[in-house]
Amino acid sequence: MSSTPENTVPAQHQSFLAFDYGLKRTGVAVGNRLMKSATPQGTIAAEGDARFEHIAKRIKEWQPDALVIGVPTHPDGGEHENTLRARKFGRQLRGRFGLAVYEVDERYTTTEAHSYGAKDADAAAAAIILDQFLRNIP
Repeated sequence: MSSTPENTVPAQHQSFLAFDYGLKRTGVAVGNRLMKSATPQGTIAAEGDARFEHIAKRIKEWQPDALVIGVPTHPDGGEHENTLRARKFGRQLRGRFGLAVYEVDERYTTTEAHSYGAKDADAAAAAIILDQFLRNIP
């Protein structure tokens, strides 16, 4: 997995599916390099392997070139339990679906989504994560 998208995202990676991982809910967004924007696609309310069944449907529907995950850290950048969970989720995605997985610092994305009045804060947070990723690639 790559945590620094600058100059490391191959040109053939044009479309992306992004995830705001949570233990019970995972927000989903889709976006592409051309438009440099992301659109929320709802939240998957499932845990464990059931989550991956839903993700497989989204991947089949959108056929992304790569995946993007939000990785939370403490305000000072330090890791915590959810950091490790998100990274494990990224490894599972790569292993199950064979797609490149890029990491994005997702500090405060859910708070930001709530401040916008998002009805589905998890999906809105996934869109914020993907927007941030898309802004940082050439």
